[in-house]
Amino acid sequence: MLQARSVLALTPFALFLLAALSPQAANAQNNPAELTVELGDVSLTKLPFIMAEYWPHIVNEDFMLNFFVDLEFLLGELPDGVERNLLCVFRNPVSEPPLPGASLNFEILGYDLVDVQASASALTNCGGFPEVFENSELSSKGLLTSCSRALEVQSELRRRYPEEAHANCHVWAILRAQSRTSFST
Repeated sequence: MLQARSVLALTPFALFLLAALSPQAANAQNNPAELTVELGDVSLTKLPFIMAEYWPHIVNEDFMLNFFVDLEFLLGELPDGVERNLLCVFRNPVSEPPLPGASLNFEILGYDLVDVQASASALTNCGGFPEVFENSELSSKGLLTSCSRALEVQSELRRRYPEEAHANCHVWAILRAQSRTSFST
């Protein structure tokens, strides 16, 4: 999902973001509390501006400014009473990531491989790579179900398709908060 600078040197860490639910996503530009961007197949809702006080709580890196590393801070910045689909993601985990130790329960949805610019999923948006993985390996959500298989696919994509931009990808573990109701701190 991102660019190749120091891909292997990146440490996995929990990141939190909000996936938009309709109809709020459709009205995002009319509501100053919501804006919508895309990350692969996921439509993300972010806060409208990156304010100075956000910097200690977000990833300070290209293509990553909408990812929060502090769940409690993010929840505190959101308006009450809005239905949310809260995701926790880990970039380049080396094994199944731990569930966040927060007041919310998260379930693991699976693993995606997204190019380093965060523009396309190598699993679902690139026409397939049948020499590396079969579509039948993907879950109903279009994700691989094991971290070890995701790491194998990542390695094989880079080896077999060195000139293909979307083959240079990060593995993303994707977890979702089990409650879609309003989250409060």
